[in-house]
Amino acid sequence: MPDPVVQTTDTELRDRILHSLGELLPRVLKRDLPEIPENACLFDDLGLTSASTIELILEIEETLDIQVDVEQIGEDDLRSVTSLADYVAGHVIAED
Repeated sequence: MPDPVVQTTDTELRDRILHSLGELLPRVLKRDLPEIPENACLFDDLGLTSASTIELILEIEETLDIQVDVEQIGEDDLRSVTSLADYVAGHVIAED
């Protein structure tokens, strides 16, 4: 049986990431955005570019004081707000 504390932490981190994305996306994209649906496509719906994706991940790291392993990030991880939040929550680098 999985440790429930770990699951809570992951869910909590994912929720914090989703909340942060809602605040950071308008800043990174330099425009106001109406409420951002979690399934919004980062590139097609919101107009994110590869450069703004890097900026967004750096902003997430700074805002949440985490480090994200971006070595494995793929196109599917950048498909939507939710998929990016899932990737970030699952690829936080533990600080020694």
